[in-house]
Amino acid sequence: MDVHDSGGQGDRHILRLYVAGPTRQSTRALVNLRKICEEHLKGRYEMEVVDLLQNPEIAAQDQIIAAPTLVRLSPAPVRRLIGDLSQTERVLMILDLAPLVGDEI
Repeated sequence: MDVHDSGGQGDRHILRLYVAGPTRQSTRALVNLRKICEEHLKGRYEMEVVDLLQNPEIAAQDQIIAAPTLVRLSPAPVRRLIGDLSQTERVLMILDLAPLVGDEI
């Protein structure tokens, strides 16, 4: 497991990314998530990376059926997204950071 704490306080997002070894898809998911977090949550997130190959019992315990899987633990409610996180808009929606329809940029 690898934990990254970006410091700061406020609306803190606690994220867990489940991967299955150093595959291309797992690496891409981690890179994409770090980029999104640094752009949209700088200083307001904690990210834990769990390698299911090194910790297989965690998959059953946390009900993970595919990897990579992103789980937003906080703020509630818990949300999940499976895939390499390349669709930024979907990741932002899971993180409750996407603009509402009709909002101006």
